[in-house]
Amino acid sequence: MQSDKYNFLTVDRVENPKRAVNVRLHDFYEFEEMLPEKERKLQASRCMECGVPFCHWACPVDNIMPEWQAKIVEDDWQAAYDNLSSTNNFPEITGRVCPAPCESGCVAAINDPAVTIKQNELAVAERAFAAGYARPRPPRVRTGKTVAVVGSGPAGLACADLLNKAGHSVTLFEADEEVGGLLRYGIPDFKLDKRVIDRRVNILLEEGLTIKTGVKVGVDVEGGALQADFDAICIAIGARKPRDLPIEGRELDGIHFALDYLGQQNRVNARVEVPPGERISAEGKHVIVIGGGDTGSDCIGTANRQGAKSVTQLEILPQPPTIRPPSEPWPTWPKLYKISDSHQEGCERMFSVATQRFYGEQDRVKGLSGVQVAWEKDENGRYQMHEIPLSGFDLEAELVLLAMGFVHAMHDGLVEQLGVDLDGRGNIAIDEHYMTSVDGVFASGDARRGASLVVWAIRDGRDAAKGIDRYLRSLM
Repeated sequence: MQSDKYNFLTVDRVENPKRAVNVRLHDFYEFEEMLPEKERKLQASRCMECGVPFCHWACPVDNIMPEWQAKIVEDDWQAAYDNLSSTNNFPEITGRVCPAPCESGCVAAINDPAVTIKQNELAVAERAFAAGYARPRPPRVRTGKTVAVVGSGPAGLACADLLNKAGHSVTLFEADEEVGGLLRYGIPDFKLDKRVIDRRVNILLEEGLTIKTGVKVGVDVEGGALQADFDAICIAIGARKPRDLPIEGRELDGIHFALDYLGQQNRVNARVEVPPGERISAEGKHVIVIGGGDTGSDCIGTANRQGAKSVTQLEILPQPPTIRPPSEPWPTWPKLYKISDSHQEGCERMFSVATQRFYGEQDRVKGLSGVQVAWEKDENGRYQMHEIPLSGFDLEAELVLLAMGFVHAMHDGLVEQLGVDLDGRGNIAIDEHYMTSVDGVFASGDARRGASLVVWAIRDGRDAAKGIDRYLRSLM
């Protein structure tokens, strides 16, 4: 198939097919399927191969979109994968869960639908695993330097991967029973099959990475012991302190943080035994999800698969626009009204709503009281919220899920033991090389950035690895 530089004008955007709602609601398997190869090449051929590729500018990991998409069209899938993996450690993961800021920066998107960059990326990654291009590439020489990476989410995995490939001896510590962090215990299986993580982890192990799971660093192993045993440490523990809602009735049973709910269901899917008294289930219940982001959407999809009677999502902010507002012009990533696949499976959505109190019977939640709010700019141009008079309402709820995001990294344990400085938001402070205030101790991902996207965590892990490699080589 020959590239046609005008295909973006003549070929329509076609997205991956998805399993029917009435079928996928009965299981937790991935709902997105793959286009045939011929159609995928056509989609890749819509890339304009711009002289100034703003998709590359918009991508946190600097994927070189025009080059590897051209290789798809040329049927050189191995070259496409080599190009893609030169900037992204885990394209098979971002191809599934990244919100694709690259597509917001696509030049074709000025007037027409963007190129299907994310799905093209996934096709390349899956082809690489199927054909054997994705294979172990252990370092030829070891440097003799040792690194402890604490946390096996996307930042920790990316950091450990690059440092291991650079020849350092890396030990990756994970508090949970399996590797992946929020990739494994935060993202539902219907969006990211955990065998995808296992497949990549097996490659990392064959490349010589040491992984220790079920080790709570800061509890089972103290920070000082790590400093004594390793030449450098990278803290990649994420931003695990959830934002709470301290209102009347918060102590009632049936109100849970989203991550506890999602993580438990993923463990159930993995056949981990959960005591009946600890099981969080939406079956036969009216469910309210507080928080309008992706985590809230994941809770909706999970609740519907568990057999919820109804699902309502509350968001304190106004409903976003459906088209780019003047304040968010191309090629920026606009905050638009999105209907996720989970929303399509059944959900009522309410915007500009503040929750005022929970109420219940016999110590168990039965509902909540809320009020409509309005947002207006003050004299300094900052939005202020105020309640709309006589707009109060009650909603029935036997399960409430708090999906309002995260505040910062957990400070107790490792962070306090190492004595690293924090920034004004409670995140770990770093310098331009990702080193903290303590010599030889680095931080990356949400632990230093605050809660963000998987793709930003990968970028942070890669950048931290460069800083750590620079530091270790200065010791040689």
